[in-house]
Amino acid sequence: MTAREQYEFWCTAPYFDEQTKEELKAIEGEEKEIEDRFYKELAFGTGGLRGVIGAGTNRMNIYTVRKATQGLANYIIKQQGEKKGIAIAYDSRNMSPEFAKETALCMAGNGIKAYLFDFLRPTPELSFALRQLGCIAGVVITASHNPAEYNGYKVYWEDGAQITYPKDEEIITEVNRVTDYVSVKSITEEEAKQKGLLEYIGKEMDDRYMEALKQLVLSKDAIKNQAKSLKIVYTPLHGTGNIPVRRILKELGFEQVWVVKEQELPDGNFTTVPYPNPEDKKAFELALQLAKEVDADLILATDPDADRLGIYAKDSKTGEYKSFTGNMSGALILEYELSRRKELKSLPKNGAIVTTIVSGKMAKEIAKAYDVTLIETLTGFKYIGEQIKLFEQKKNYEFLFGYEESYGCLVGTHARDKDAIVAVMALCEAAAYYKEKGMDLCEQMNHLYETYGYYKEELVTVTLKGQDGAKKIQSMMEQIRKNPPTNVGDYQVEEFRDYKEGTRKNMVDGTKKETGLPKSNVLYFQLEQGAWCCVRPSGTEPKIKFYIGVRGESLEGASTSLQALTEAVKNMM
Repeated sequence: MTAREQYEFWCTAPYFDEQTKEELKAIEGEEKEIEDRFYKELAFGTGGLRGVIGAGTNRMNIYTVRKATQGLANYIIKQQGEKKGIAIAYDSRNMSPEFAKETALCMAGNGIKAYLFDFLRPTPELSFALRQLGCIAGVVITASHNPAEYNGYKVYWEDGAQITYPKDEEIITEVNRVTDYVSVKSITEEEAKQKGLLEYIGKEMDDRYMEALKQLVLSKDAIKNQAKSLKIVYTPLHGTGNIPVRRILKELGFEQVWVVKEQELPDGNFTTVPYPNPEDKKAFELALQLAKEVDADLILATDPDADRLGIYAKDSKTGEYKSFTGNMSGALILEYELSRRKELKSLPKNGAIVTTIVSGKMAKEIAKAYDVTLIETLTGFKYIGEQIKLFEQKKNYEFLFGYEESYGCLVGTHARDKDAIVAVMALCEAAAYYKEKGMDLCEQMNHLYETYGYYKEELVTVTLKGQDGAKKIQSMMEQIRKNPPTNVGDYQVEEFRDYKEGTRKNMVDGTKKETGLPKSNVLYFQLEQGAWCCVRPSGTEPKIKFYIGVRGESLEGASTSLQALTEAVKNMM
């Protein structure tokens, strides 16, 4: 059907509720809006669904959620996993509780038991819970750090990680086979309970999760000694982090914790921030005000589903609060974890850390210093989670730490996705440990630069919305792919990697070899002097992203080089 025919069908078919029909009738005559809502089905990608909330085939609503769930249910049944059940969690976004319940009732309608959290929970706890319950799969209703108009549907498999190849493509195939919205199976909540196909998850799972986190603490004495003096300001940005973050800090003994009152409670409209993303400095405005009032040492912010952590730390020499990028906080926690485990003689000989190809390169130097293996994956924490599974299957490495530049990391293997709750715990523990030694986190970060090199990174993002935007992004990727530059600014390209083609081309002698990673629409340029840049379309937003990194002889030199390379990359667009 055309977009107009789909629109008419949704306006008249008895299957769709009156509220949906009223929303659609209100845009009668707005052909561009109708086209955008109905020109395609909301794509079920390699991680699940993500889109703007609203009525239409290209929107997040109860009908597109049911359709996706029916496809997932069909796949679970084909895998003979229906008896294991599925765990379902949701965040604070608008419609998250409703989408979570629709998911549960659709699963129950297909004879698959649904374990549904009784209130909003952080994404990493879903990863933890589904393995505790022995489920075949899991779903989190969240759009992570996207603006308020978005929601999403992330799918996990029984190892606790988001789905990866080949399961992602197999599930996509099943979802795409569901073409008739009316054919989706669902039952009432009362019927699901009577049949034993719906069970709510409560406090007991929270307790298990907290205990798993506390097992990862390495410096109990430092926490005990500094818990009364280390001052922490925290904001959950209206999301799921409020209760678990406060709980873990309290149970570890930290006493000086202030929460930003205006951003404490769940709010799907995120009324105090334009963009609930700890990568965005604007998200810290209220937290910074509070930090200055109480003279805090640390400022922490988690995104709505509490899998990303952003931080500021007070520089005791200047009194300034300095922001840390995801690469900086990742390197800081990595160095802390490895150094402490070495001191405690618990650093394994087969230890491994995992980062992504677009994450900061300081991790390579840290890995060398502690004689542990570093493995790079494609962008997306699901690939880091996949490595944990492979380590366990092959028994070749012991996972120590994983992180990506987009403010996500994981200490331990209790979860198989990035976990801002454990990141808060590890960072505050590290702050207490260094405070015991007379250092703040800014001083420790400078020590890392002096020891491993002055690494600086930048991310340039171009947003191109709608059908035309998607075409422009695809065109930009193809133009760069077909005509890769031999120089980017003053830097010669040493190697060009096309992950879609699966090739690495030496730009000096023209030889090619395989990337060794799954195929993905990513282009990577290894430049001279340790510099690099990478371009990829976002998998969850209408954006194309340019990642840039340099290594300098000083922080000032690295900053100057990064600025010049960033301008050159912008010209490449």
